[in-house]
Amino acid sequence: MAKVVRTIISTAKAPAAIGPYSQATKAGHTVYVSGQIGFNPETMEIVPGGSAKEAEQALTNMGHILEAAGSSYSKVMKTTVFLTNMEDYPSVNAVYDKFFSSSRPARSAVAVAALPKGATFEIEAIALTGDVETVE
Repeated sequence: MAKVVRTIISTAKAPAAIGPYSQATKAGHTVYVSGQIGFNPETMEIVPGGSAKEAEQALTNMGHILEAAGSSYSKVMKTTVFLTNMEDYPSVNAVYDKFFSSSRPARSAVAVAALPKGATFEIEAIALTGDVETVE
């Protein structure tokens, strides 16, 4: 059986992990991005302005991690979105659409009681690296 190399992905352009986990890991051509909340990477504080602003920051952070892993938004296969208030779903969807307007991954959206650091939005992703062809 062929050996699969596991690589820890880390970039200073995104917030450092706030616990015992990596920003992302890569195995072969698959990238697993840990849950991203709306942290400003410079201050390590949640950006003000509510779920839409948090979503924009979290997705921006995720983009930096994807780039560090040799991937991009267009190579994201699956995301999971966590919201503390499902009434924020429409405004978060509008932000999400800006990042995934041309390549829509599979997605789940889940309501949760609470998120780390008082966040109202979190997103995790599974992506690919290398050449990816989309067929519809």
